[in-house]
Amino acid sequence: MNTLQRQIDNYLAYCRYQKRLDAKTLKAYRIDLKQFSNQFLSINAEEITAAALEDFIGNLHQIYQPKTVKRKIASVKAFFHYLEYKELIDQNPFNKVRTKFREPFILPKTIPLHTVEDILRTVYTQYKYAKTDYQRRSALRDAAAIELLFATGMRISELCSLSVSDVNLYDRTVLIYGKGAKERHIQIGNDDVVRTLELYKKDFFMEMKACEHFFVNLAGRALTDQSVRRMINKYTDLAAIELHITPHMFRHTFATSLLEADVDIRYIQEMLGHSSINVTEIYTHVAMNKQREILVAKHPRRNFCVG
Repeated sequence: MNTLQRQIDNYLAYCRYQKRLDAKTLKAYRIDLKQFSNQFLSINAEEITAAALEDFIGNLHQIYQPKTVKRKIASVKAFFHYLEYKELIDQNPFNKVRTKFREPFILPKTIPLHTVEDILRTVYTQYKYAKTDYQRRSALRDAAAIELLFATGMRISELCSLSVSDVNLYDRTVLIYGKGAKERHIQIGNDDVVRTLELYKKDFFMEMKACEHFFVNLAGRALTDQSVRRMINKYTDLAAIELHITPHMFRHTFATSLLEADVDIRYIQEMLGHSSINVTEIYTHVAMNKQREILVAKHPRRNFCVG
């Protein structure tokens, strides 16, 4: 093992045991730093220059989208900060590298509310007319998962990691462990959603108790991200919806709908678990699109005849 790879392994251990980073963050760091070390075989970190880093970043831009490039640079940059902090290098080459670049502004993709309604109607129809107990239970679990995604705006990873004790249906609250091990409580405000969750919990309680996760499959194992994605694809196909819908779009739709309903953006920031208001402000651009539609279609000036 070369010196650079050994330093990376030590850094990942530091991230895991001292910084207590979550498994997904560690996996991303491991992938990014492996790619970085592959470009600098038989070399140690002290020998890596600013020019070499610029070449590496240039190669990333030729392969990946700006958002991915930004993440990979951040992973490598954090590694060099660690080396500097541990005094394993005399000088951080990133101090001489300009890493800021303009990213294309991409609005978050939302789901039209009538489409959300169509999806939920389809799930409940499958539940109501299920021909077997297996189909009935699957549809009930799916209804509970999709309802909670839309009701709380939580991330798919947060949904799948919920423990039984995190969901308090008596108080109608959900305890969510977000990024950076940050906790937040979200209130479930809709009676129908609570009723579905109660039915689901009653039906699946033995499986939930066995694996200690709130959302489980019929084999008694925790529901995975991929299972939720397949679930949503299933019901969009059944509802003949052409729009490709991802679990994260429910989060975007949750936030945008609240903003359009004049909910203070700082409340939305808290509900989404954003550490910075700047992240939440991206939804104001979506709301501006809605404002434009309203003013074009509804403003009384459109009916004036003055020419």
